[in-house]
Amino acid sequence: MDIIFNKVSHIYQPNTPFEFKALENVSFHIQSGSYVAIIGHTGSGKSTLIQHLNGLVKPTSGEVKIGDYVITPEKKLKDVMTLREKVGIVFQYPEHQLFEETVEKDISFGPQNFNIAQEVVQKRIPELLKAVQLPENILQRSPFDLSGGQMRRVAIAGVLVMDPKILVLDEPTAGLDPRGQKEIMDMFYRVHQEEERTTILVTHSMEDALKYADHVIIMDHGKVYMEGPPLEIFKDQEALNNVGLDIPEVIQFLNKLESKFHISIPFRGQSVEQLGKEVAEAFKRGDKSE
Repeated sequence: MDIIFNKVSHIYQPNTPFEFKALENVSFHIQSGSYVAIIGHTGSGKSTLIQHLNGLVKPTSGEVKIGDYVITPEKKLKDVMTLREKVGIVFQYPEHQLFEETVEKDISFGPQNFNIAQEVVQKRIPELLKAVQLPENILQRSPFDLSGGQMRRVAIAGVLVMDPKILVLDEPTAGLDPRGQKEIMDMFYRVHQEEERTTILVTHSMEDALKYADHVIIMDHGKVYMEGPPLEIFKDQEALNNVGLDIPEVIQFLNKLESKFHISIPFRGQSVEQLGKEVAEAFKRGDKSE
């Protein structure tokens, strides 16, 4: 499902003293199956933007297309529940939404609201537990007896069980330690590749955007400030600094390496260990370029 924003603006409490323009003339095209990172500081419009994706809010002006669904200010959106079945949103701290007696009941709650047959849900659950790396013997346990990381994985399974075509991740690693962050992000990337879903990551992490996304949208004060492939975006350090953002640390390191030692190593998604080996080999050879 392609996602198209065409000159979308959104104003909260229009024609009142509290009027606030959260989005202004936003246009972009996200191709089906892509992994897009949306980056920007608090107040940049990221949260309002993603709420348009499943009809939680409508544009004040402009048009939003999600596959065959068209959202405009004038028209009442038909089959909004069908749209929300296709667009799964993992909000910050999704474990706060857990409430059922058992893990199995919590995972099954969403599909029940969308009239998905119980036998379909039961068939999906073992696959989901494998995807989120939880054992099957966890199903009859209370979600509140689990660790924080396990609770988050249960909440994520509750979104994935709907089999959404578009998966929206709103700062999904908030509050996790570095190891937990990496595990969750790697899990989402694996699901993205295996299921060929469209994935939209809202994040402050430039490193995650560089590592996982194939397209980046930078938001600032409700507008699209920059967009393009991560490596192209992160080349322009001055433009990012102008909106209070910085380039990923690995790109900073490679830039300093070239500036100080005249050794150029292009970033191709290498791990820190791989980069270390390439830098060591370049120094051994005395290379001036790579």
